Amino acid sequence: MPVHKSARKRMRQNIVRRMRNRHMKTTIRTMTKRVREAVQQRDIEGAKEALSRAIPLIDKAVSKGVLHWRNAARKVSRLSKLVNSLSSGS
Repeated sequence: MPVHKSARKRMRQNIVRRMRNRHMKTTIRTMTKRVREAVQQRDIEGAKEALSRAIPLIDKAVSKGVLHWRNAARKVSRLSKLVNSLSSGS
């Protein structure tokens, strides 16, 4: 356990940040899963809706420092490509 006052504060901050980061990451995973499930069911409107909900969450995670911007760009690109292949491929 920390002894100094500043170390105790740092520990509290780390706990709060870890919980916030974990929540954002699991939410992003869930939204990604919803996009993939909609694509798998060939639901174009559902996939577009899920994608439009997922992209702002991913962007917010970048601004908060939860995800690296290249990681986020890759996620958005792959999901967009998946949804676009569904709408143009069929």
